[in-house]
Amino acid sequence: MNNFEIDERLKNDCHLLGRVASCHLLLMNNSLVPWFILVPETEQTEWYRLEDEVQASVTDAVNWLSEYINATYQPDKINVASIGNIVKQLHIHVIGRFETDYCWPGVVWGAEAKKPYSAGQVQVIKSALVDSLQALFTPAE
Repeated sequence: MNNFEIDERLKNDCHLLGRVASCHLLLMNNSLVPWFILVPETEQTEWYRLEDEVQASVTDAVNWLSEYINATYQPDKINVASIGNIVKQLHIHVIGRFETDYCWPGVVWGAEAKKPYSAGQVQVIKSALVDSLQALFTPAE
């Protein structure tokens, strides 16, 4: 899409890492858990309304990202969710969760604790994604 824009709230809360498949890949700026967000380039706001090929591409991206999180962080659980009550733009959270993390077993959104990433930490994650996902991931500038 030529005029596609990521929602301002997502831009303000996240680092743009690049692209995986047909999705923009964001990193929530909270290093307390590995929290990634996939934003498909679509005007649809509901998962079930996506065309089959777009839905399949997004599912592939979720699976690749989940594999990356599992291999890199070895979490106790991986949460995948598309809520969209505040940010209506379709986006999918893929989060590595640990029984020892700051809000286990509760949800991460809305929890007060936060520790922003440094620029160096973000660069390390981008490099790890390049190494892990190879041609599947295109890093942002």
